[in-house]
Amino acid sequence: MKLTVINAGYFKLDGGAMFGVVPKSMWSKLNPPDENNMCTWALRCLLIEDGERKILIDTGMGDKQDAKFFSHYYMHGDDSLEKSLQNAGITADDITDVFLTHLHFDHCGGAIKREGDNLTPVFKNATYWSNAAHWQWAVEPNAREKASFLKENILPIEASDKLKFVNTPDTSDDLLDEVFFNENIRLRFANGHTNAMMLPQIKYKGKTIVYMADLLPSVAHIPLPYVMAYDMYPLTTLDEKKSFLQEAADNNYILFLEHDPVNECCTVHQTEKGIRVKEVFTLASV
Repeated sequence: MKLTVINAGYFKLDGGAMFGVVPKSMWSKLNPPDENNMCTWALRCLLIEDGERKILIDTGMGDKQDAKFFSHYYMHGDDSLEKSLQNAGITADDITDVFLTHLHFDHCGGAIKREGDNLTPVFKNATYWSNAAHWQWAVEPNAREKASFLKENILPIEASDKLKFVNTPDTSDDLLDEVFFNENIRLRFANGHTNAMMLPQIKYKGKTIVYMADLLPSVAHIPLPYVMAYDMYPLTTLDEKKSFLQEAADNNYILFLEHDPVNECCTVHQTEKGIRVKEVFTLASV
């Protein structure tokens, strides 16, 4: 098995929204905002090459939206999904599986492209993976989350007949007891940010790597009160973070950070102030 970081670019979001109830005087030291209170965040995807399978976890936001859309999110930097895949020695046609942690536009937008008047899958040879509970949540969104679930990102996947659903846990345990593809990849579920978000948990070189998606967007979000205002159920997120971070500290998990603008991975440990970051490092150093 080989893991490769796939950088799909950088974008900006309001710092207050990203840090919730935490005062600006505190969070601004962790991710300094610009004059419009906007902070830079990464769109960091993960490529898993395992035998004949080439699995891409999340796809960034893509480039098919109009100028008004991008005026809100300020895409910047030299990285793109296509360029990063090329740097990894593969093309979109080589991808066999696209695993979408959830269907917010910054996680799935790069899965669909615009060709004239048509919206088609970027990864034409791939199976697209979601789960039934989250899919239903996304195609019939609540008013608060509607702006994050864009039909042009979601419905073309279903129309392509390339969509498949994974199972969801039968118990309250968030770790799905079934293997995904092979014994090295299992799935965790979290429900605070959005319903039935999935976090791949990967055995790699004798270590456990967890793709954190939006349960833990960055190192700055490790302290428990640092919960995004975007989360549908912030108290659920807080409980999920508390439980998971303790498990991660006890077992020395490596946390892969999708949105941290600087850090790819980290570990955590117990301190007098609670669970805090232990080390930060690149995936390539694992």
